[in-house]
Amino acid sequence: MNNLGYPATITITDSFVSNGLLAAGCVLVSNNLQYYLPQQERYWYILVLSLIISTAWLFTIKFLLTLLLKQNADYHAFLSKSLSVRFGISFLLIGCMAMISVLWYTFEEQKANAKRKSDAEQLTKDAELYKLRQQLQPHFLFNSLNSINALIGSRPMEARKMVQQLSDFLRGTLKREEHQWIALQEEMDYLQLYLDIEKVRFGNRLSTVFETEAASLPMKIPAMLLQPLVENAIKFGLYDTIGETLIHISTEVQANVLIVEVQNPFDPETSQPNQGTGFGLSSIRRRLYLLFARNDLLETQVKDNIFTTTVKIPQVS
Repeated sequence: MNNLGYPATITITDSFVSNGLLAAGCVLVSNNLQYYLPQQERYWYILVLSLIISTAWLFTIKFLLTLLLKQNADYHAFLSKSLSVRFGISFLLIGCMAMISVLWYTFEEQKANAKRKSDAEQLTKDAELYKLRQQLQPHFLFNSLNSINALIGSRPMEARKMVQQLSDFLRGTLKREEHQWIALQEEMDYLQLYLDIEKVRFGNRLSTVFETEAASLPMKIPAMLLQPLVENAIKFGLYDTIGETLIHISTEVQANVLIVEVQNPFDPETSQPNQGTGFGLSSIRRRLYLLFARNDLLETQVKDNIFTTTVKIPQVS
């Protein structure tokens, strides 16, 4: 017997039917909102849905409890008097479940939308980075082929060597397309191959000096970032001059930031490096912005007829 004087069987039956159907109602409203999530201006749908399910729950438990406990007249009277309270409690619980479901599914939808937007932005960024890398190659390739053509008649052995170097260079380019980041050591090896080809073109007019801090060699760098730096240095150091040109390339690490510096002399009467940084440096600046969302990672400076380009590459943990 319970406090109301009813046998345990009646109490258990009432509790099982009422709570079981109430749980089913909460599951029903949650599933309904999973497949149909109302917009903000249509939140009245939640109220209507809660009223319908609560009303259906009330009539269902009244029918089942009357059917299952039809021999107890006192309980039937108690059931009739408690219907309004039961309805209020069921409406409150189902309404709470509806609001929780709306908040949860809205959060999940926003999270999915944010992920789709992030994935789309990443695809766009990757496509732009790929396009920037691809646009760097034709200019160098055309110059190399023209040089090979000029060497074939007068210096066939050098032309053959340049063809092999160009083949190795392009093969390395294809491999690097698969990687966004590589070690500085690998990038420097790739740069040396590029310079070997350029030295065949320009002969003794082109000299290079490398000063690399040992700690910088394992640092990561965006693939194919250094070639346009050096190509820009060659352009302003050799194209408008007739003498020898020394290009100085140095690397160091400061506060977990890889710093690469490229210096080249220029003739102030024939070159204007401040204005003519060209596609190479602008593409680097764009790539760095896409990778780090910063515009301060590439700097240029002119002093004593020396043009200096400095690139800072924060290390991604």
